[in-house]
Amino acid sequence: MTKLKKVMLVILVIGYVLAGANHFRAPESYIRIIPPYIPLPKLMNLLAGVFEILFGLLLIFKQTRVLAAWGIILMLIAFLPVHIDMVTHAPFQLGSLHVTPLIAWVRLVILQPLLIWWAWWYTRNDKI
Repeated sequence: MTKLKKVMLVILVIGYVLAGANHFRAPESYIRIIPPYIPLPKLMNLLAGVFEILFGLLLIFKQTRVLAAWGIILMLIAFLPVHIDMVTHAPFQLGSLHVTPLIAWVRLVILQPLLIWWAWWYTRNDKI
C-alpha cells in the first residue's frame, strides 16, 4: 500500500471513531436531523454511533478491513435519507452551525459520495 493510502487509512479510522463518539457526546444534534418517518430516533442515533466506532476500529486490522469498509459504505447509504431531508429543510440551525441549502447540497452530492469512495478504496485487498 502506498504511503498516502496508509495515511488516509489512519485519518479514516480516527474520523469514524471520533464521529461515532460524538453521537454519545452530543446526541441532540443527530436526533434533531433524523427524519420523522424513521422510528426510534434515539436508538437510531445510538446504533449509528456504535457502528461508526465499530467500523472505524475494524479498519485497523487487515483481516477485518474489507468488511469494515463495506460496512461503512452501507452505513453511508443508509444515512442518505437524513441528508436528503436536510436539503429539503434547509436553512436551519444545528447547534452552532447554520445549515444553508448550499451546505446541505454539498453534503449530499459531494461529501457523501466522497466518503463512500474513500471507504471503497479499502475494499480492494491491497497489501495494506
